[in-house]
Amino acid sequence: MTGGAGFIGSNIVDALLARGDRVTVVDDLSTGRSENLTAALAAGATLLRLDIVAADELNAAFAAARPDVVFHLAAQIDVRRSVADPAADARINVEGTVNVLEAARVAGARRVVLSSTGGAIYGEADTVPTPEDAPIRPLSPYGQAKYAGEGYARLFTSLRGLSTAVLRYSNVYGPRQDPLGEGGVIAIFCGKLASGGQPTVFGDGRQTRDYVYVEDVVRANLTAAGADAAGPWNVGTGVETSVLDLVEVVRGLGDDAAAFTPRFEPPRAGEVGRSCLDVTRAREQLGWEPRVPLAEGLLKTLAHVGAGAVGTR
Repeated sequence: MTGGAGFIGSNIVDALLARGDRVTVVDDLSTGRSENLTAALAAGATLLRLDIVAADELNAAFAAARPDVVFHLAAQIDVRRSVADPAADARINVEGTVNVLEAARVAGARRVVLSSTGGAIYGEADTVPTPEDAPIRPLSPYGQAKYAGEGYARLFTSLRGLSTAVLRYSNVYGPRQDPLGEGGVIAIFCGKLASGGQPTVFGDGRQTRDYVYVEDVVRANLTAAGADAAGPWNVGTGVETSVLDLVEVVRGLGDDAAAFTPRFEPPRAGEVGRSCLDVTRAREQLGWEPRVPLAEGLLKTLAHVGAGAVGTR
């Protein structure tokens, strides 16, 4: 697994170990945290600190591990950083993905499950919730690079015979979440609630997102790994939640509702107004659907934040 020390990756690692799999994690720890893998390493997982852009080192790691399935989650995930330095974003999210696909092929992997993105690829969609066949309209180099990674996965399937699957996430949240990207707003809000801070809302707060709990995303990965089709499959809830609605739900979980009043800042350039994914295809083709409602997922996330496992900013 690449990116296995990150928020989503480490949760997948735990699920794989729980079912008895042998797990090797490749992560450069630039954003991932080794402490996310403390229990996993004690349970027998292996952590290799290396960069997916370093093709020779990656090939050697894959040759030694001989993986049956590769979950590829390593990525540059900061949209603002991708805008500031598109070339650096492409080196990681495009070149790095090509390196992973080639290393997996050479090592004899049966299947690669690629983590992609929904909102950043579809942009301002004509249809909400948005299906997989909607026009691709990325608004950032990050979205463009992730879509390019999907294209390389398809090429490796058609040209090299490597079985691949693509999962397009909505805004994932839950324990171990790093407050980067749009999904990170839940980690930030829960952190503010736990510390008595004030949440910040950019723009009018009416922009919507589709928040999916990490436990459901883990199930989607394991299900896709065992399937034969390639996708892409949206992984979300099909439910729109505005930022203002999210503030109200989080506020209701605290002891001092009056203190949790949003502070408004100017809108961020290029932010999508509405983003929500249609998960019909995943339900019909994979038998997967989300199980954790937002209120339940927020309670679990807040309990993790309250325990000091996620920082605030």
